[in-house]
Amino acid sequence: MDGRAASQTITDKLPHLSRAGVEVVVLSGVSGEHDANVEHHQLWPMGPAGFRFELRHVLRRRWGNGLRYRLLMTLASIFLLPWMLLEKLLRPVESSWSWWLSAYLKGRALARQKPFDLIYSTGGAFAAHLAAYALKQATGAPWLAEVHDPLVVPGASPVSPQQKMQAEVERLICTHADIAIWFTEQAVASARQRHPQLAERGKMMVPGIDRPFEELPPYQPSQKFVIGHFGSLSPTRHLGPIVAALELLSDRRRDLVDATQLHVYGGPLDKVSSGLLDSSRVGHCMRYFGRIEADPQTGLSGREQILHRMRSVDVLLLLHGEDAICSEYIPSKLYEYLWMQRPILAIVHRNPQMASLIRGQGHWAVCWAEDGVGSAAVSRELAGALEQLFDRWQAGGLADNGQMSPLTTEAAVTQLLGWVNELPAKQGNPRSVEKSIV
Repeated sequence: MDGRAASQTITDKLPHLSRAGVEVVVLSGVSGEHDANVEHHQLWPMGPAGFRFELRHVLRRRWGNGLRYRLLMTLASIFLLPWMLLEKLLRPVESSWSWWLSAYLKGRALARQKPFDLIYSTGGAFAAHLAAYALKQATGAPWLAEVHDPLVVPGASPVSPQQKMQAEVERLICTHADIAIWFTEQAVASARQRHPQLAERGKMMVPGIDRPFEELPPYQPSQKFVIGHFGSLSPTRHLGPIVAALELLSDRRRDLVDATQLHVYGGPLDKVSSGLLDSSRVGHCMRYFGRIEADPQTGLSGREQILHRMRSVDVLLLLHGEDAICSEYIPSKLYEYLWMQRPILAIVHRNPQMASLIRGQGHWAVCWAEDGVGSAAVSRELAGALEQLFDRWQAGGLADNGQMSPLTTEAAVTQLLGWVNELPAKQGNPRSVEKSIV
């Protein structure tokens, strides 16, 4: 799915796995594009809520939002409503939960034709990990689980059915997966603290991305000081800090505010950002471009267009968020930013690994205080960083740093295969993976 981080993380690995001699069979949902380079099975969820959710995306992609789409979705919703209400009563969790059964049945059928050397579950949706657990129990093949975002919120006890289900999936991973991967050091440490049986089977891997350009598009400064934010926004990851910083500068550095444009790309503005911008005296600085879709004229995907636009800004803004999960999460957008060689200004929420990674590459990381008090301090530090970057831009431009990112998908795949090839032979692993189901 173009531009979706969870899809990008696995799709970018496929060429490297293929070159390493791994035959990959992919089981996925139906919302994305069919991959013509690998054996790819797109499966519908078995539950009514999941079916309706996927149908909405499939029809919108094919027909748009016109009358035919609205009519068919209305009829489907009326037909599915009683079953959706029953499903919500019996299983009040995310609508994609039932996809695990579709994946399990398809995986079992494929495994009967030719056994697999490894089952590899990856993603944020827990249904993939449930399917992998069931396939491991049925086939005895080793299981590698790759958890993108932590399943349990740090410092919180699961209360809702969704939270309890995610906690149970984490327990299954920590107990039964032969290799369990998280994307930050703290996420592994927290999972191991909750489930000591994980022991050394828990691993940390930085997913990274490969070099997006053979040759970087030229950076051309414009008449404005352009700050670019790329990615989704939410009530816990909003534009509030940058708006507050610009407001602090509006009195003493009017030249900076008048010259600044904040370019925002991604999904719709969240309510917090919209409310702040509507009432702010620096709201005129913002330019909202929304989500960039594939361009049929140039043939460039949305992701490719976004990468070019990242090269055109003076400063890349990275918003981490403000909730507890940030301590165990690094936005995948950071790995794209690092390849752009443009200055990065990041607001980091209680994540020393992320701050160290950004500063280690010569960029700016403004960190929330560990004691929980810090929004005003963050705004002041952010304002100071903007002032320094603006003065450098005004004096002679913000040149590329010339650094190549060491955080690549190729390196992640090499690390992953190294762990797999160390699995004991008694678990049925032939010391090297030849056929893997993802």
